Amino acid sequence: MKINMKRKISLLLGSVVAFSTIASAQTASSDTLSLSVDECVAIALDENPSIKIADMEITRVDYSKRETIGQLFPNIAFSAAYSRTLAKQTMYMDTPEGSMEIKMGRDNTLAPGFSASMPIISVQLWKSIKLSDNQILQNVEKARSSRISLVNQVKNAYYALLLARDSYRVIQENYATAKVNAQIYENQYKLGTASEFDMLRSSVAVKNLEPSLLEAENSIRSLELQLKVLMGLDVNCAIKPNSELADFKSTMYADVLSLDTPISNNTNLRQLDLQTDYLKKAVNVQKAAWYPVLAATIGYSWYSLTNGSPFKDFKWSSNSTAGLTFQWTLFNGGQRYYKQRQTELQYKEMAWQRDNLTRSLEMQKRIQLDNIRKSVKQIDSSEANVEQAVKANQIQEKSFKIGASTYLDLRDSEDAVMSAKLAYYQAIYNYLVASSDLELLLGNADVKYPANTKEAATRTKAILSEKQF
Repeated sequence: MKINMKRKISLLLGSVVAFSTIASAQTASSDTLSLSVDECVAIALDENPSIKIADMEITRVDYSKRETIGQLFPNIAFSAAYSRTLAKQTMYMDTPEGSMEIKMGRDNTLAPGFSASMPIISVQLWKSIKLSDNQILQNVEKARSSRISLVNQVKNAYYALLLARDSYRVIQENYATAKVNAQIYENQYKLGTASEFDMLRSSVAVKNLEPSLLEAENSIRSLELQLKVLMGLDVNCAIKPNSELADFKSTMYADVLSLDTPISNNTNLRQLDLQTDYLKKAVNVQKAAWYPVLAATIGYSWYSLTNGSPFKDFKWSSNSTAGLTFQWTLFNGGQRYYKQRQTELQYKEMAWQRDNLTRSLEMQKRIQLDNIRKSVKQIDSSEANVEQAVKANQIQEKSFKIGASTYLDLRDSEDAVMSAKLAYYQAIYNYLVASSDLELLLGNADVKYPANTKEAATRTKAILSEKQF
């Protein structure tokens, strides 16, 4: 009875522990969000701080343009001045009776008034407004460059995470097989049916895989953190990819055939063209400095002159003026000329820089295309190699069971399967990264994802904001 009671208690405790383990696993699974690469990119485009900064820079330059346009409107100012006469001016007059001393002025002078001025002709100011337009376009292109670069970083981090997860799974499978073999040999050694050498060799095979397994686990955690930082998410939230590297193989050939490779959308090239256009407009601004400036001015003021207390006995008089101000700088030591020559030389330099950049981009494009083609061939070769390695391992397993091969031969075949699978996943990863880098080079990344992806990303962010990490 006591033994049965102990068994019942043990079974009950085991059931409770198992139920708790399953419940905690289900809770962890429900808290983990499964995301596609497009959803990760969509979240990053909305949440990454660098994108928000780039958008704010566009707004800042727009404000700068409005500041320049504001110089075309009247500049209205109010001013007021008060002065107290400490020693009045003395004037002397000669009369037949002798010299006469006269004190001039009053104790208090109060003069408030309004003034306004507005440029009528200011060619340099008009040209400067076009410079502001170009600066806005440059910041828009910089913001697009930030988005394209972020898309590339998120995709590469996502693909690296997939590679780490697939590699971990392959190593774990090999580790599990080696562990089972080691346990079998340990049992056989205890029974006297296996040698100590075989038992030790199987145990060493398990120990050799443990560092690789730990390294893969650490790599997964590091890449998950990197992906969350790029997405602008809390590092404590739980996410995982909803795909594997092999899932991308189905669209690989179609993607290769549909490659569009002009470099006209390259963000560095477009920024250089905008900078060239900016310098061209800057030359026009420097030339406009030779033109005269004509401005209209209007003034209306009051003044009061009193003696004694400054706060009473005000006697106000008014004064108003209207006029034109003409200014034409005829000579300033050659500053305008040399400044214009500097800008013209910078403008000419841009043509050489563009030629050099174009050749460099064409070279990089060819390298990336070669990497893509090489990766496609490696994927086909590695896939065939995996099939052969698996078939060879199956033959070795049968041979080992009937004693026709040694344990060392079996382990070699199992390691060959692991190496073939790792090489296969590495080839797919290389293809995806090369495609992503080519997309970055060409500037063809989709920075405005479809509505369904944006909706999924919005729902995901809402779920993440509700969770307490």
